[in-house]
Amino acid sequence: MDLDFVCVHAGRPAAALTRRDVARALLAVPSGVALVALADLRRALLAAGNPLSPAFWESARTALGAIESGSATIGDVQRWLESTGTEPLLLTRNFFVWPEEDERGPVAAEMFGRLVARLEELVAAGEIDPDALARGDAGARRAYEELQERWLSSPLPDGRVPEAVVDEEQDEELFAAWDEEEAFALDELRRILAELPDPVRPEAELRAAGARLRRVLAEPGYPGNVLRACAGYGDGPLPGDDEELWLAVTAGVAGPVSDLPEDDDTVEGFADLEAGLSPEDSALASLCAIHHADWLAAVAALARRGPGVLASPERIARLIAESDDIDVDMDEPEDLAATETLFGSVAPLWETLGIVDRSGILTPLGHWGLPRALERAWSATDALGD
Repeated sequence: MDLDFVCVHAGRPAAALTRRDVARALLAVPSGVALVALADLRRALLAAGNPLSPAFWESARTALGAIESGSATIGDVQRWLESTGTEPLLLTRNFFVWPEEDERGPVAAEMFGRLVARLEELVAAGEIDPDALARGDAGARRAYEELQERWLSSPLPDGRVPEAVVDEEQDEELFAAWDEEEAFALDELRRILAELPDPVRPEAELRAAGARLRRVLAEPGYPGNVLRACAGYGDGPLPGDDEELWLAVTAGVAGPVSDLPEDDDTVEGFADLEAGLSPEDSALASLCAIHHADWLAAVAALARRGPGVLASPERIARLIAESDDIDVDMDEPEDLAATETLFGSVAPLWETLGIVDRSGILTPLGHWGLPRALERAWSATDALGD
């Protein structure tokens, strides 16, 4: 590692290198190599007329030494990089988080670059003191954090607010990835179902389940409120057709449409962070945390085995772990336990819907309707697109 390496890494000539440029180059090689190169690098920059400062070089030696000894945490390294005075904070006090460098979209990359350029201007103007940051000065750090938060929340000349447009881009990327995963799972589900005989529609069981479901949805509290939220019904009227009602609610369990309605108690509960989530909110959170692949593996396994198979949370977790339909690594006991916990929120809802009986056994209604409901849940995106 030498000065030429740093210049190429930063894309700048030696005279224009910043503390951040040098720090990033030092972190790009093994810490032992960086430590050995430190003295020569300092001399080369001095000869190039860009000596930086003794405080920077001392902080570099301390940081690299801690990395080499194994005592430095990721947070320690990030804070040292930020102490160069031109590295954006990875996490602000307002909980804005920059995406990782290799995960930034065009907007995030642009805004990150704009902030680096602004910080460089402030260092040149003497409004940011990198030496004070390197020495760990609390006041300098606080000012550094505050000016970045102001920049992130202030409109640019074109009207864009940096933190808002970065968050928007990340949301769009997340939704796009979710839609892609859902579309793939839907194709796989249809492929699997096409290979299986079509179950007979259990008329009597469906009518009984529909009548029971209407009673449950009319009652206050759990599980009616969760099932209403899953289907997105709120306080509105229910479908008159039992099959439509049952399939919509069952599909909602695999893909909840809305949150629970807020009331005064709910607002107070969120204000009291120590109180934790209500059982209903916890159940919905668990439903939303189940991956498409897990739903696919579970429902495909039940569709193949038919009525009478055990569909308890423990058995579902094992079916997912043993599935040939998905690529999943669940060899560790904690992985199975996590999946079992998530489907622990599904089991009572399935029992209410008549998908399983009180013993957790898959019913003819569940065998007939569960794959249809899952296909319906994953087809919703296509329907909205049309």
